[in-house]
Amino acid sequence: MKKPDDVGSPAEPFNSRLALLLAMAMFVLVVDTSIMNVSISAVVKDIGATVSGLQSTIALEALVSAAFILIGGKIGDLIGRKRAYVIGLCCYAIGAIAMTLAQSLLPIIICWALIGGLGASLLLPAMQSLIHGNFEGDAQHRVYALVGASAAIAAAVGPLLGGFLTTFLSWRVAFLLEALIIAVVLSGIRLVKDVPYAGPRELDIFGSFLSIVGMGGVVLGILVWQEGGEAVGALLAVGAVGLGGLVYWLVQRKRRDKPTLLDPDLFQSKTFRFGATGQMLQQITLGGTMIVLPIYLQMVLGYNAMQSGLSIAPLSLTMFVVAMIAGKRSGRRRPASLIRWGFLFLIVGLLVLVPIVPRADSGWWLLIPLIISGFGLGLLVSQLNNYTLSPISDERVSEAASVNSAAGSFGLSFGLAFAGGIMLASLSTIFIGMSNSSTILAPDQQQQVATVLEEDAQVMSDAQLQEQLAGQPEDIQNEIIRINTDARPLALQIALFVPILAGAVGLVTSFRMIRLPDPKSSGTGEGAILG
Repeated sequence: MKKPDDVGSPAEPFNSRLALLLAMAMFVLVVDTSIMNVSISAVVKDIGATVSGLQSTIALEALVSAAFILIGGKIGDLIGRKRAYVIGLCCYAIGAIAMTLAQSLLPIIICWALIGGLGASLLLPAMQSLIHGNFEGDAQHRVYALVGASAAIAAAVGPLLGGFLTTFLSWRVAFLLEALIIAVVLSGIRLVKDVPYAGPRELDIFGSFLSIVGMGGVVLGILVWQEGGEAVGALLAVGAVGLGGLVYWLVQRKRRDKPTLLDPDLFQSKTFRFGATGQMLQQITLGGTMIVLPIYLQMVLGYNAMQSGLSIAPLSLTMFVVAMIAGKRSGRRRPASLIRWGFLFLIVGLLVLVPIVPRADSGWWLLIPLIISGFGLGLLVSQLNNYTLSPISDERVSEAASVNSAAGSFGLSFGLAFAGGIMLASLSTIFIGMSNSSTILAPDQQQQVATVLEEDAQVMSDAQLQEQLAGQPEDIQNEIIRINTDARPLALQIALFVPILAGAVGLVTSFRMIRLPDPKSSGTGEGAILG
């Protein structure tokens, strides 16, 4: 990083190769779980596992990475951010190779879920810290935009890529390609300059424990909720108590001038608070959208995974292109203004989708609203990371990156779970209401429909439902299929208001950002937070 006395020296040339390698690392990090999700049935068949066992393994990986994300940043400080980055990549490579060679579930649990999850908790904060330390000014802004766009496009095209490789080659090939990409990224590790840490070397053990309980409890509660499990409230309460206890512990440690897992003064910065909140809201919006749209395309329009991915491609492609352009031209407009426009375009695109859902008969109907939403998301991913982290000092950037990553991970998980939960609850309520008002279904049949939906509500295509109704009288089959056809779009419309509401809160937050001075990179020697 530049010192204050050499601000006037010529800027170093933009290291495009290092920027690309960092983006590739982020792409692998995000696409990994997407490939696993779309490969479940093929993996189960090949290794002789169960669907529930593999789903639990996926949930375990998400839980481990979330529970240790705050600790991961601190460990990076202690062992070196570059070393943490390399270890994180190697952990992911171990998981990918284990998936390529696995013949049973056990190595997947150990190598992919546990080791890979711990790798993610090291990799995310270290990567953001290294961007902060290896680039500055407009170059830093461009790299944050590139890496953010890489993550967003990986989330969007991951199911398409995984579905293609699983269908036409093998799921093992997909994970082998992951390992090869990681090898390419590691081949350029000499380009990475480590970011030294001069703070306390003591690890806050009890604070680390509280962070594991807090983040683990919240994320586990969300995962259980997503799967329709029980004790969700208790798990969320444990997580909330853990996070509340962590806040109290950090404040007390700071007052006694003892080392803390996170410096609580970090949250006194409005720029950091609003930036991390915007990151969380953007991810809630993305997560909610990315669970509603594939279900709509596959269950309402009858598309397969490949067709669904192609239909959603305008969103991811627009997002990527806009993020690249906005990142390169970052100095022309205020970051808060671009964030405001990003949330506005995102909301408009999703609102346009709402009346289209019950009328569309092909994915082409979604083209314009997805381009509008993608434009908004592109503006957001090009600005939010840089807005949040650029003014943080090198000493505290790992802590800030950990919080920022935790906010994003929580937002994505919450968006997926909450939009999915609202969709199923709405479907159950609407379906029961329509069946109770039906003149064709007898009272005992209406009660049977209600009982089934209360126990296991799920979105089904007409073809799937027809298989379930085999053996029923034709008029009963036709009536239930009619109700299903009418209820699905309404439930999906209601679920779309989850990302819309998150986007609206983000828009309100952006107006508060506008009132603040623009964040200045800590590399300029001015405005550094906790510097």
